[in-house]
Amino acid sequence: MERLLVAIDDDDLSREVLTLIAEAAGFSCESFESGEAAVERLTRGPAPFAVLADMQMPGLAGEELARALREATAGKTLLLAMSGSAAAQETLAAFDGFLFKPFSADELLQACDGAARDRLQTQEATEFGTGDVPVLNEAVYAKFAGAMPPAQLAGLYRMCLDDATKRLETMRQAVEAGDDVAYRQAAHAIKGGCGMAGAMELAAAAEAMERNGIVDAQDATPFKRFAAAAARLERRVRSKADGM
Repeated sequence: MERLLVAIDDDDLSREVLTLIAEAAGFSCESFESGEAAVERLTRGPAPFAVLADMQMPGLAGEELARALREATAGKTLLLAMSGSAAAQETLAAFDGFLFKPFSADELLQACDGAARDRLQTQEATEFGTGDVPVLNEAVYAKFAGAMPPAQLAGLYRMCLDDATKRLETMRQAVEAGDDVAYRQAAHAIKGGCGMAGAMELAAAAEAMERNGIVDAQDATPFKRFAAAAARLERRVRSKADGM
């Protein structure tokens, strides 16, 4: 089934071009000449996969449009802003992504995939209660990046994750054996190693495991929390390496 994308632009030609781009990217597309018309349509459903909205339109636009779109789609739809010029950061913060005009079908897909991935990470962080802790200490990462080649840098974070994985197995065995001391010791070691690497979310998760002990681990929630944080760290380090 094709994913539906709604495009909003007050320029007739731009809407035609956006429809072609969306279809080339594999979307079905509905276009509207105003924010008001789009919101009215979306209020009646169904919610599309994404909305692509021009930032410079008369009437309903910008942050106000983003709020109306989220309400109309019950927050189920990705919101992408687009413009031929830079936009204010506070306005962009109301959307899930941004595209500079002109853009290609590939760039549209990348923006949609990136926004969907960021939303998933936010949902994971909310679910497991780690959203207030940064995944990575950027200053620590920058120091390592300036002191070693990319392959060695990648190896450092791989070693960090591998060590944590081994110690987590020790912690699982400690839960089965009822050994609270061994559980806390392994959590303490993970906290120290991850903290040294700047893996702040993992260090925070390990600190909570050390603090709470095996009583808190009976339903495996701490291990799920840690696994989600580890996956976010992997994605973050990979994206930074790709951007080098």
